[in-house]
Amino acid sequence: MRKLFKPFAIATLAIFIISSCSKENQETVTEEISQETLAKIAALGFSTNNVQIIEEGYLVEGDIILPAGKLNEKSSSPNLRIATEEQYNTFNLVTGTPRTITITTSGNINTLLSNGIDAAIARYNAEKLSITFARGGSNGGGNINIRVVNTGQYIASAGFPSGGNPFNEIKYAKTYTNRYSVDFVTTVLAHEIGHCIGFRHTDYMNRSYSCGSGGSEGQETTGAGAVHIPGTPTGPDAASWMLACLSATTNRPFNANDKTALNYLY
Repeated sequence: MRKLFKPFAIATLAIFIISSCSKENQETVTEEISQETLAKIAALGFSTNNVQIIEEGYLVEGDIILPAGKLNEKSSSPNLRIATEEQYNTFNLVTGTPRTITITTSGNINTLLSNGIDAAIARYNAEKLSITFARGGSNGGGNINIRVVNTGQYIASAGFPSGGNPFNEIKYAKTYTNRYSVDFVTTVLAHEIGHCIGFRHTDYMNRSYSCGSGGSEGQETTGAGAVHIPGTPTGPDAASWMLACLSATTNRPFNANDKTALNYLY
């Protein structure tokens, strides 16, 4: 999810719409990204709008980490994206189910963030999926490690599965570990865990639906992929936990369509 600043006046105060994983302020990337690199990002099925350079490689679509070493990967999958706003999964999913995915932490995990982690785990486990989540220790090393980082580029970020395993890290910006409600933090973390197990944004084809601006995140029949999940709607789904953007007061537990998508894949 990327952040969108959209003022809404109440008396003399301005309430800002933000998302769980975008830049706090519009920043200019000083290092130019080559057209060759952008072409490779597009070939993997990602949007080339607002690509940011980060430590691991590139940040695309507001909260997806794309390691530099993955730019030359190809996929032989014939799956195509169809329709407009629906639940989507990538070509790569978590395999070897049933299995338990351990979530550990590292960095300064305060009470708000810790409670959000527990609540996000509980949301998934309540669905009785073929993957379950368990809270691990505070020294990292889990299947997914949640790490607090100093950054102004996003609130949280993650990536997609590889080799049948979930993406192994969620980064959460330190400045946002003491903001907003536990429901907001839970929604952010559940969203990023969704990416880690292979879900793309519900409004993948039209980010303006939840963000107020922006279009398609890009689509190719190779690369990461964006596969429509049968049984999910072909129209907008306002409450989905995988929408690209949300507000500071948003709480998005899984709705009926989200549960259909989760149970279809896992």
